[in-house]
Amino acid sequence: MSRAARLAAATWLVVFVTIYSWAYGPANFLQLCDVAVILTCLGIMQGSALLVSSQAVSSFVIDALWSLDVLWRVLTGHHLVGGTEYMWDARWPLWLRLLSLFHVVWPPILAAALRRMGYDARALALQCAIAAVLLVASRLVLPSQNLNFAHRDPFWHRAWGPAPVHLALTFAVLVAAIYWPTHAVLRRLWGRQPAG
Repeated sequence: MSRAARLAAATWLVVFVTIYSWAYGPANFLQLCDVAVILTCLGIMQGSALLVSSQAVSSFVIDALWSLDVLWRVLTGHHLVGGTEYMWDARWPLWLRLLSLFHVVWPPILAAALRRMGYDARALALQCAIAAVLLVASRLVLPSQNLNFAHRDPFWHRAWGPAPVHLALTFAVLVAAIYWPTHAVLRRLWGRQPAG
């Protein structure tokens, strides 16, 4: 990655972590999308195709759904999927809520990085491990916030059995519906042989 890209990643990382820590507290960094920002920035700064690739597996579909949900709410007054309700919560300053628009620009940033570095096929396994850890941690922290839908699903807003069953089902849906298909597309578009 170019020096300018590394500097931009480092600058955004400092701004993002500082403001989100102040506004939302440390538990917010269990969110898959916030972890994606941190690991993508670190991947760009270190020139790590593996880190960037793992977060591409996690982010492309989720960021598209986030953007679609915001657009749907603007157009219809209702949420399509959910998870963006905070964008209309006046308890938070507008400038802070607008920082979440990183979801809109993150996929093009990831695509540009993958075009330059290539897609590392080990990303699927790494992202699955990251998601598994974050889901369990999310179950233990702030149940009212339902981080990563570790307590209730986003569609029917219910738990699917006891905690281990709900977490396993949530993980299975993430992998089968989002991670695996995204991995297959990214490997086809920008795949490269892993180093070593």
